[in-house]
Amino acid sequence: MVEEALKIKIDYAASSEILKTSLKLKGSPVALAFATTKDDIPPGMTEIDKTIRHCMMVSLARNEGRIFYATADKHECNGGSYALGLRDLSPTLKTGKFYFKLGKFESVTSSKRTMESVPHLPTGETYATMYAPLEKTPFTPQVILIITNPWAMLKLAQSSLFRLGGRAHAEFSGIQSVCSDSVAQTYLTGKPNFSLGCDGSRRFSGISDDEMVMGFPAEMLPEIVDAVKIITQAPGSKKQ
Repeated sequence: MVEEALKIKIDYAASSEILKTSLKLKGSPVALAFATTKDDIPPGMTEIDKTIRHCMMVSLARNEGRIFYATADKHECNGGSYALGLRDLSPTLKTGKFYFKLGKFESVTSSKRTMESVPHLPTGETYATMYAPLEKTPFTPQVILIITNPWAMLKLAQSSLFRLGGRAHAEFSGIQSVCSDSVAQTYLTGKPNFSLGCDGSRRFSGISDDEMVMGFPAEMLPEIVDAVKIITQAPGSKKQ
């Protein structure tokens, strides 16, 4: 998946600064990419030294400026590692029993039906996931993640429509927000996606109750950045 840099050079540091300043972000936009083999990982980039959830890894890059990669054995959450192509679903997730027992669905069947519709990369296709704050990324990102409040999400939605217009679409199921909704689906479709977050990410990774999650393809970064500068200063834009 990570084969070469983008054809059009992007200044990631400058782009991150514009996003952080214009949107008044807490923390950094997060750069994420998939490595299919160890050779895809830039020299000097280290593996995370503990086993945690993908959403917690995103928070480390967002809030602490950490740069690292994580192989399957470093991913604590089976649902997250499945969405990111690192391993297959556990039997309890595959059958629907896991989320049914958590009280998220009326029946095992409705839980199973939801799990079968969760966007995910092909199992085993990913060797490792890579994380960095956008301004310091040592790798070419494939997905950019932003976690912020609804006002800034409105500006991002407007920015995604600024050039061509149309409608913004959000697809989610209230589970696996930071892994499936915002990363896997964005990567697979090549389109931005907005998600309300999920109980797991809010409980374990520090996403607050007044924040949402958005992922967009890294190729869209120049377009989003240029539009954000205009949208947030537009006469019809509510200032925060």
